[in-house]
Amino acid sequence: MKYEKQIMMLRKIQEMEFVAIELNLYLDTHPCDRDAINDFNCAVEVLQKYKEKYEAEYGPLLNFGFGGASREPWQWVQGPWPWEL
Repeated sequence: MKYEKQIMMLRKIQEMEFVAIELNLYLDTHPCDRDAINDFNCAVEVLQKYKEKYEAEYGPLLNFGFGGASREPWQWVQGPWPWEL
């Protein structure tokens, strides 16, 4: 499959986003749980690394300035877009 590696990277990002969101929700009701805070911080760090790696290889995940600086040519129009995979 042409985009198999790209799809796998997106899945890793989605998985870590899920982990971070779930820990965030848990911490809303358990704000003093140090283990959960550490887990959340680790998840956010891993998520950021996955996003940086993805964007270095395939271009921005988001437009409107959320994806950082663009290389030439304008990367946002280079396909496929993340939701098209």
